[in-house]
Amino acid sequence: MLEPRMWRLMLLLAVGALALVAEDVARLPVGDPARREREITVQMDTITDTRSGKSLSPAELAMKLDDVRVVFVGESHTDAAYHQVQYQVVRELQKRGRTVLIGLEMFPYTAQPALDRWNEGHQTEQTFLDDSHWYLNWGYNWAYYREIFLFARDHGIKLHGVNTPREVVASVRKKGFKDLTPEEASAIPAKIDLSSTEHRRVVKALFSDDEGQLHTMSDQVFEGMFSAQCTWDATMGFNAIQALKKSGGPKDIMVVLIGQGHVAYGLGIQRQAATWFDGKMASVIPVHLEDLKGKNTAHVQASFADYLWGLNREESPIYPSVGMSTRGGRNGVPMSVIDVPKETPAEAAGLKVGDVLMTLDGTPLKDLETYQTLMSAKRWTDPVVFVITRDKETLTLTVHLRRQPPQAKETKKTS
Repeated sequence: MLEPRMWRLMLLLAVGALALVAEDVARLPVGDPARREREITVQMDTITDTRSGKSLSPAELAMKLDDVRVVFVGESHTDAAYHQVQYQVVRELQKRGRTVLIGLEMFPYTAQPALDRWNEGHQTEQTFLDDSHWYLNWGYNWAYYREIFLFARDHGIKLHGVNTPREVVASVRKKGFKDLTPEEASAIPAKIDLSSTEHRRVVKALFSDDEGQLHTMSDQVFEGMFSAQCTWDATMGFNAIQALKKSGGPKDIMVVLIGQGHVAYGLGIQRQAATWFDGKMASVIPVHLEDLKGKNTAHVQASFADYLWGLNREESPIYPSVGMSTRGGRNGVPMSVIDVPKETPAEAAGLKVGDVLMTLDGTPLKDLETYQTLMSAKRWTDPVVFVITRDKETLTLTVHLRRQPPQAKETKKTS
């Protein structure tokens, strides 16, 4: 079992890490030499061209992308405003007459047959969710992405899974590249670039914000994490480029929807994708104007992305979470709790590391997909009743999905 704090680091990578701590990481003097030494002031509901400093409308952004073949649009997976940005980018490109393709971090390339069936336009939403195993492959609430998927289906925009199975990335982290099995090695590109010192600096800045974990992490562990991140970046970049080339149109544009940690400064997926593509690429990253503590975060390094889109911060995700981390739920392995962060509904309910989840609201938790599907129907204030086993004892615990008021958080920190 992973030590809980180490598991949080893996979760940061898995969800597009920088989305969680972008306020600190977005002001590093790295990336494009022409922009890395100056800052951009982001404005609410305004798109800023970081090269010229000019403000753009969504339609003007689409015009600026006329000669771009690949655009990476960053996201924070549980922030609905980020997904609205992604939807608007896709919509404006389609309105401009571009043949748009969408690359999806949330699906491995092995799920492409299910995406093709959705692309055909005959499936209901529920059929697609079941067919694609959405709540196993991704797990975040479908409603965050629904508008994008419906728009794509209704306008003939092809969706492409660009990720690799998560087990492959875990193997890279644990074993390195040399000890991968032939099957694992075939699931990632033959060339993955680990040489960027600036990319290492960005990733280290991320880790140093997570309760000082960088200071207790060995070089070997960090290199495993960094190799995993680069594997994600390279594989998604490679698969997106291959789908674009297969499409074949000279003005086709691939829009990759991906955690903004993979996009920042052009050092992740964009740098890796340049191995296989010499056409023009661009990046769009939404930016909150203040962090959860009310600190102004509107000043961002100009090299952070080509276009910055100013947003208001949501206090909490629209759709609730129990707040714990689990492992298992695949291949017959029971789901067990590996981390219960403080000030979460899980902690308040008394869940502990090592608890094995047996049922949720009376439904047996046969796998992770069942758990995440059941949780997708929950809303804030709903109860979640778990039957668990703990040290050979069977217990029933009720989790109340309640958000902690921001003022209460601040009071607790200053008391």
